[in-house]
Amino acid sequence: MPNLTKRMGAEFFGTFWLVLGGCGSAILAGQWIGRAGVSLAFGLTVLTMAYAIGHISGAHLNPAVSLGLWAGGRFSARDLIPYIIAQVLGGFVAGALIYVIATGKAGFNAYGNFAANGVGSASPENYRVLPGLICEVVMTGMFLLVIMGATDKKAPAGFAPIAIGLALTLIHLISIPVTNTSVNPARSTAVAFFAGGKFVRQLWMFWLFPIIGAIGGGLIYRLLGSTDKA
Repeated sequence: MPNLTKRMGAEFFGTFWLVLGGCGSAILAGQWIGRAGVSLAFGLTVLTMAYAIGHISGAHLNPAVSLGLWAGGRFSARDLIPYIIAQVLGGFVAGALIYVIATGKAGFNAYGNFAANGVGSASPENYRVLPGLICEVVMTGMFLLVIMGATDKKAPAGFAPIAIGLALTLIHLISIPVTNTSVNPARSTAVAFFAGGKFVRQLWMFWLFPIIGAIGGGLIYRLLGSTDKA
């Protein structure tokens, strides 16, 4: 296994790519590709990075995924903080780059137009707080079940990135109207501070509830399937 510094570097660049590809497509091209296109973009970022860096760091790209894999017995607790730091920094740098590009268009206003996550009045379709947070818990939990199942040693080799990427696409197709789809605290943090206002005030929710869902998904898979280390 590569040393921790190399794995942190892989997580930094992987999460950078996830935010640049996913949030970037929503912010810069959303009016042309629509929600289905944005959903596919998020799935493609994970699929491509899973093949590119999966053998280096596992391609978590998401603090909730790291914590879920830890709960499922697939990841060491001592590496959690370094991974999460790398993921948040990589995402934030991508968010800053998107901001620089987006503000190059005359009249661009990041508030409400920066792919930020929210519930209530900050939800794309004004979903109330409780349904929005339930959605985040369930979607992240199911994402962990797919990740753990697809990367199990008993699963067909080489296909995990495809299953994981398609799962993230499906999650976005379902939940973009509800919360703009987080399931990833690093992704939420990457854009919230550029959007500002209520998106920053609600950011804590998009840390807490994806993490709850991910840990739940990891524990459920641990009961259902293999706990062999990936």
